[in-house]
Order: sequence, then structure tokens, then C-alpha cells
Amino acid sequence: MAERWQNDPRFPGVRIHESSYVDEEVRIGEGTVIWHFSHVLGRVSIGERCVIGQNVMIGPGVTVGDDCKIQNNVSLYEGVILENEVFCGPSSVFTNVVNPRAAVSRKAEFKTTRVHRGATIGANATIICGHPIGRHAFIAAGAVVTSDAPDFALMAGVPARRIGWMSQAGERLGPDLICPRDGSRYRIRAGDFLEIVD
Repeated sequence: MAERWQNDPRFPGVRIHESSYVDEEVRIGEGTVIWHFSHVLGRVSIGERCVIGQNVMIGPGVTVGDDCKIQNNVSLYEGVILENEVFCGPSSVFTNVVNPRAAVSRKAEFKTTRVHRGATIGANATIICGHPIGRHAFIAAGAVVTSDAPDFALMAGVPARRIGWMSQAGERLGPDLICPRDGSRYRIRAGDFLEIVD
């Protein structure tokens, strides 16, 4: 059976599967694809060339940059900001309240979680709200992030700890801090932070 796509004049150059819903007050950039059974709520901005997988919920009030990939079964709640080129693995979880209770309204306590450019969130990882994920950081599958993740950090475990460094190309760096994929060089600066060498 052929895939069936909506023809929504609000979003030229965007492919939205007929089983998905896009509410009002939404901006979606050209070249983005939204697959089956997803829901984009109001006040959401999605950039160009993104891939939104199956059963994804975005919003309200969420920002997704250009060239992001959001895999199946991910919910991006209010307060989440994905910069360009962020990858969210299947069933990764973002919270927006630190201590939720069903019987206590905490909408005034939503925290912002910014995922910086090029970061990867592994499958089934959990990001506790209010902790930024640095540029090109790599959160391992199943990790629970309860503190800020620095740029290029490889974070793993429960709670997540930095266990190494990752290159911009997504390769684990050895002691020489040279990317095995593209040869780019890195250095550690004061405070145990990594940066790419110009």
C-alpha cells in the first residue's frame, strides 16, 4: 500500500502523513517530513529538512532547529529547545518538571532544556529538565542526565557521568584527541572542557 500524505497549504514543501495532526500557530520549514501518528501542537516552530518519526508529540511552545532527526516515540514538552542538527533516539525522554505529581499543578514550574547544536540523545535516554546538553555532546542509550552535559562530552550511566569525549563527527576520541573519522584535532582547556583546534 502506498504512503498517503496530506496536502496542507500552510506548509509548502513539507510532507505530513495523513495519520498525523498539526495544530494552528505552527511553523514548519521546507523539506521536513512528519511520519505516522505524530502530533504537533500550537506555538511550535520546526526548522527545515527535519525528520519527525512515528508517534512523536511536539509542543506546545517547543522550538526545533534545522536538520534535526527525532526518532519514534519521543515527546518534546514545553520548555524543550533543540538547536540545529540534534538527533533524538527512539523513546528518548524529556521532562519539564523536576518533581511532578498528578494532583499538584506545576505548570508555572516548567524548566527550559536547551539541546545545543549537533548533540545526540541515545535511545531510551532521559533528560531531566533544566540541564543543557552541550554542542556535539553524546548521551548514551539509557543514560539519565541529571546535570549539565559539556560540549563534546560522552555521557553514560544512571545518573549520567562523562566517560569520554566525542568528536563533531560522532566518533569517540582517544588520548590523542584526534577524530579517527575526519582527522580534526581537539584540546582540553581549563576546567576540563574540550574544544576543537582551529
